[in-house]
Amino acid sequence: MSDSVGRRPVRLLTAAVFALAGLIFVTSFNTSKGTNIRTDTSLLKLSDLIHERSQDNADLEESTGAVRKQVDALAERDDGSTTAEDIKLQALQKAAGTEPLTGQAVTVTLNDAPPGATARIPNVPEPQPNDLVIHQQDLQAVVNALWQGGARGIRVMDQRLISTSAVRCVGNTLILQGRVYSPPYKVTAVGDVGALRRALTASPAIQNYQLYVNAYGLGWKVEDHKVLTLPGYSGTVDLHYAKPVEQAE
Repeated sequence: MSDSVGRRPVRLLTAAVFALAGLIFVTSFNTSKGTNIRTDTSLLKLSDLIHERSQDNADLEESTGAVRKQVDALAERDDGSTTAEDIKLQALQKAAGTEPLTGQAVTVTLNDAPPGATARIPNVPEPQPNDLVIHQQDLQAVVNALWQGGARGIRVMDQRLISTSAVRCVGNTLILQGRVYSPPYKVTAVGDVGALRRALTASPAIQNYQLYVNAYGLGWKVEDHKVLTLPGYSGTVDLHYAKPVEQAE
């Protein structure tokens, strides 16, 4: 009697373990819909999902831009403003980056070093992985130098920069206004070509970047354009800001 009583809790525990295992298998099957969770190649990788969302954002920006042009056209037709006010508004739109801009331009292209890059000059240590890729500060240095050189407008990849634009990199990927890009990166500025080139040459951050260009083969190319048109920014211009949390009393 004492032996049977002593074994009962063990038998009950064993039964509970098998029941729990069965529940886990059923849940796993329902979650994966009959696929192998670890090896099913149909599951999207995170990078694929990011690029998919990036394309969705690009499509939404395009449709938003088209609708906004229609709204602006209707507003201009019915706003009752004077000619002087319209001229002032057009000047503000150009300054804000929402209107196309045409003129002389410079395009800077930055790229990662070639695969398997090694030191190209004597007395330089062999590169670490971070030495061979474009970083956020490299792109920011180019943008800042071009503004310093009097750029009237700047485009990074296929997007016009505005006052709220932020050049951000995650790893070796550029994230700009909700869209994702990979190198090579192109930065185009409309302005006086000579002044823009001088600003690029004078930038200490770009001078430091040039050391890595010479040592490890990072990509650097500057092209002039006699006439080039930057498209106007077509995304949302709404400002988003933090709000204080209201605590319940």
